[in-house]
Amino acid sequence: MALNSITVRVPAKVNLQLSVGPRESNGYHNLVSVFQAVSIFDEVTISKSHAGSGVTIAVTGDQTHGVPEDGSNLAVKAAQLIGDKFDLDVDVHIEIKKSIPVAGGMAGGSADAAATLIAMDALFRLEASREELLDLASQLGSDVPFMIAGGTAVGTGRGDQLTAALSRGTYHWVFALSTVGLSTPAVYAECDRMRAELEVAEPRVSDALMQALLTGNPTAVGEALTNDLQNPACSLRPALSLVLEVGRDYGALGAIVSGSGPTVAFLVADEEAGLDLAVALTASGVVGSVARATGPVHGARVI
Repeated sequence: MALNSITVRVPAKVNLQLSVGPRESNGYHNLVSVFQAVSIFDEVTISKSHAGSGVTIAVTGDQTHGVPEDGSNLAVKAAQLIGDKFDLDVDVHIEIKKSIPVAGGMAGGSADAAATLIAMDALFRLEASREELLDLASQLGSDVPFMIAGGTAVGTGRGDQLTAALSRGTYHWVFALSTVGLSTPAVYAECDRMRAELEVAEPRVSDALMQALLTGNPTAVGEALTNDLQNPACSLRPALSLVLEVGRDYGALGAIVSGSGPTVAFLVADEEAGLDLAVALTASGVVGSVARATGPVHGARVI
């Protein structure tokens, strides 16, 4: 039976470690990123359209502000890229139901691109190999391969060369969301500015974090959270320092800016602690809104 539409659910991510190497002559940085997929999901539905319509897109849900509904959306680029790869005439409509915060350091755009690759593969029965899909994903952005893989993983290079991390247990997160996003290029530029006079080493995976994940110890994971973009993000958005402080004061095991921000992630001991922290953060008045989630969860998957 011919399929006319496919829906894929894809998670958000949090960086447990984000270590940024020196700026290279091409403007890029080598990264070590330890990702964890968490239970805040977008749903991407791809439907076949009439011949000649090309790729169209619509965005719904509670996190739509600033999401482009044109060819600049990474999901549209993903549909076109997989079409080029497999010599398809891509006449599809993409509908994204967004719950992942926009420009929040949680890879919402990358997640939608990953979901589009998986949906296109299923819809057109391309039977692409995992390696082919991950290669296409890396062409779209450094976070996209992980959004296909999910779980907990170490990313090197630009963050797109993935190795699964040995991780035990379930981790409970509270996310302090901002009403205004932060530009990733601006945060990297601020990072370069702040480190201009410093000798910057090549990034390495944190042994302490790997050991904490291996033993499934959330207290040790919380103590090992690191992000080289946190200080630059706080420099551009000073209010983030206060959010981090409030979360720590209310008992978070660890507090970190997620990716390039401005979402702040708090690791807590259990579901009850997460509820308590969410209430405290909301009452404090220093955050726009909060979300709770657990991780790790699977990557982009047909539902």
